[in-house]
Amino acid sequence: MKIAGFTIIKNAVLNDYPIVEAIQSILPVVDEMFVLIGDCTDGTIELIESIQSPKIKIHHSVWDPQLRSGGSVLAEETNKALQLIPAEFDWAFYIQGDEVVHEQYHATIRRACETYLQDQRVEGLLFKYLHFYGTYDYVGDSRTWYRNEVRVIRNDKSIQAYKDAQGFRKQGNKIKVKPIDAYVYHYGWVKSPVQMMKKQKEFSKLFHAPEKLENFLNGPDFFDFSQFDSLEKFTGTHPNVMTNRILKQNWKVELDLSKKKFDLKDKILYYFEKATGFRPFDFTNYKVLK
Repeated sequence: MKIAGFTIIKNAVLNDYPIVEAIQSILPVVDEMFVLIGDCTDGTIELIESIQSPKIKIHHSVWDPQLRSGGSVLAEETNKALQLIPAEFDWAFYIQGDEVVHEQYHATIRRACETYLQDQRVEGLLFKYLHFYGTYDYVGDSRTWYRNEVRVIRNDKSIQAYKDAQGFRKQGNKIKVKPIDAYVYHYGWVKSPVQMMKKQKEFSKLFHAPEKLENFLNGPDFFDFSQFDSLEKFTGTHPNVMTNRILKQNWKVELDLSKKKFDLKDKILYYFEKATGFRPFDFTNYKVLK
């Protein structure tokens, strides 16, 4: 059995993406790691090269500025990266530039790939998610945050990234997956207030033409982290590869976790989910096999 990792990245330095940590977090699981770097204006290429792993295969791409509708350029680039994986690989492990996998799940992921290798019904593996917000101490616990997503797929080129590449589809249909007991740690909302707003403005250009965002792009330079509906304190451990980044945190955000900012409908759904573990009316981009 062979597993290939793959990811896309552009301007990781400018937007302070933990792409080095993301790649390092899955290197022990994969046999080779394919990194597709976009046309950057910063030191992203040098950053990736600094990892110095023989598993890493660097390729280059130019992002199409016309593909702004719904972030479709992200799916386009993800599909390009997927196409780089040779047919000899059985599975493709996708990691985004702000996602990290804890080392405690490595064995679980490899074991699941082995278990379902011959079961052709299984087209992907479904991960759980933790979404960190503001600092490394808080995680989102409301319907605002998706609970699961597919990150390992078969090396089947008929499987393609969907919309903004959050998930995958096969010939337009939801892929069939098996859930595994492993989490992806999503750090996309952990930055200083200045860096967070900077990243928000840059990222918005992938979805809309700049002229349609003029007021937003010329707006405040600080992100207001108090605008959340519900958070809870994180009590676990972070992946080892995140240690240095966490130690370098140079901002402080105090958030009042006692405040729940819901309308009546979302309040009912929130407490129903807390009581039962079930999330009604939740959109899923996959089909879970029984």
